[in-house]
Amino acid sequence: MAHVADTDTAPRAAAPRVVPVETSDGTEIRLTRHQHGSRGPVVLAPGYGNKANAFAIDTVDTNFVQFLGGHGYDVWLLDYRSSPALEAARTQFTVDDIATRDWPAAIRTVREETGADSVQVLAHCVGGLSLFMALGAGLEGVRSAVFSALAGNPVATPANRLRSWLRLASVFKAVGIDNLTTDFDRHAALDRALDVAMRVLPFEHVCDSPVCRRICFVYGDVYDHANLNAATHDAIVDIFGITNITFFEHISRMIRARRAVTAEGRDAYLSHLDRYRLPIAFVTGEHNRMFLPESLAMTHRLLVEANGPELYTRHIVPGYAHLDCWLGRRAADDVYPIALAELEKHA
Repeated sequence: MAHVADTDTAPRAAAPRVVPVETSDGTEIRLTRHQHGSRGPVVLAPGYGNKANAFAIDTVDTNFVQFLGGHGYDVWLLDYRSSPALEAARTQFTVDDIATRDWPAAIRTVREETGADSVQVLAHCVGGLSLFMALGAGLEGVRSAVFSALAGNPVATPANRLRSWLRLASVFKAVGIDNLTTDFDRHAALDRALDVAMRVLPFEHVCDSPVCRRICFVYGDVYDHANLNAATHDAIVDIFGITNITFFEHISRMIRARRAVTAEGRDAYLSHLDRYRLPIAFVTGEHNRMFLPESLAMTHRLLVEANGPELYTRHIVPGYAHLDCWLGRRAADDVYPIALAELEKHA
């Protein structure tokens, strides 16, 4: 049975409240507040091309928002500009835009709305990469951070490294493809044709879902199917969506460099290691096949060498991969308590 917080003593949550946020370039992003108590506030940011409500998915016994709420946290879900829930996801942008525009606007809004001097953050995958870049660019107001799967050093699997070295994103852009999507319309002839083609592509096929095939084609191995219940697997279609090719050009450049750089290749983030002198925890699954555990190990070593070991911790979760750390049917037992313990050190 999944871990369930003591709801008899947990504060009763107010109805979720959506807070539109305008960034410095006029892009509208979104925060959704789940106010259970006064601890935090804590901002949760998903991976690239994911809706933030992945943390509040209703197909598991206890989702991460409920788990934190049961411990009295004021939870804010961040849909940055890559979220399929936003019109901005259909535009072209880089990770620099998320880091230097979306994160400052989001953190400022949460501080203004709550009156808090600082916030805590848990950010997954590109949510974590962009947060790390934001901190390196001088983001203020973050008291502590938990990075899930990715921070300053994208170390990809051989397949994703090959994609980056082949410059596939640039090839797609050159032939007029500006966006990719994980959506599948069985009534559309083109979608059916693409699905047939993906069936014969030389990567591991672990299930027969057209959406899973598209997720695997666009991103790689996002989750370990064995950790998802059937309802969550079916709900994945509502978490993913459209993506843009300009982003993939940028992330490919960072995969080749194995470090966070600007879209032009400048070392604008990791050149300021003193800006990471705050409590940071790194969490990943031992079987992560999107960004290998070495990704966080590299960033952890880099910060320890620069600033000493006192501020930094690292956790590898046995039996988990990537997104299943937060959507897995037993994540409330196996993963959530690790993140909670790190947040509680600085609540």
